Amino acid sequence: MKIISWNVNGLRAVLGKGFLEFVREKNPDIICIQETKMQVGQAEVDLPMYMDFWNCAIKKGYSGTAIFSKPKPISTAYDIEHDGHNQEGRCITLEFEEFYLINVYTPNSQEKLARIDYRMAWEDDFRAYILRLDAVKPVIICGDLNVAHNEIDLKNPKSNRGNAGFSDQERNKMTELLGSGFVDSFRYKYPDARDVYTWWSYRFNARANNTGWRIDYFIVSDRIKENIVDHVIYMNVLGSDHCPVELEINF
Repeated sequence: MKIISWNVNGLRAVLGKGFLEFVREKNPDIICIQETKMQVGQAEVDLPMYMDFWNCAIKKGYSGTAIFSKPKPISTAYDIEHDGHNQEGRCITLEFEEFYLINVYTPNSQEKLARIDYRMAWEDDFRAYILRLDAVKPVIICGDLNVAHNEIDLKNPKSNRGNAGFSDQERNKMTELLGSGFVDSFRYKYPDARDVYTWWSYRFNARANNTGWRIDYFIVSDRIKENIVDHVIYMNVLGSDHCPVELEINF
């Protein structure tokens, strides 16, 4: 099975920048989108081979997730079973026979960590949610998790220490998540790979200089890590400030 995840930073915008052509070329079984920034019906997404699932933020033009899937899920769920996190369209879960697939757009802690308290509450509630699912069957989590876990995962770790996405609090929560029985698929396959990123600021010519961060992930239950065939990061695919990432996994 081939699954692609991409923070498109506005699906309507990326539709005019090669999104459909990329999906048709790569032909994944499932594609998970974060930061759709739209309501259902605001754009035509011409992917007739796929069923579509949407979780839109109440605030228009903000956040939002979507999944396009060829295989039909057994069940679908939206948000993370917690009343405090059901306004921003941040999570969709599809249940398949062998696994749960969770598409997530983790809240950004914002400048000067203005939203760090909410982010920490989200982290704890999200981890509790996936652990409940993992007790039933293996879990595949994909999306923009808004954290570079280790210094190898961003270009300038020293100058970014303590900033949103590389604060000790956020990094510790990722460590806690992985320690709960999960694996970062990319680091499992490529533990020493450097200068491989998934997001670049629009400022300071960051993408041309590859001054980036790896904040988009596939996290899988530890007991299915041997099923991972490959994890690909399409750094040369443009259209967003993030690039697509792909997991190939066998069951």
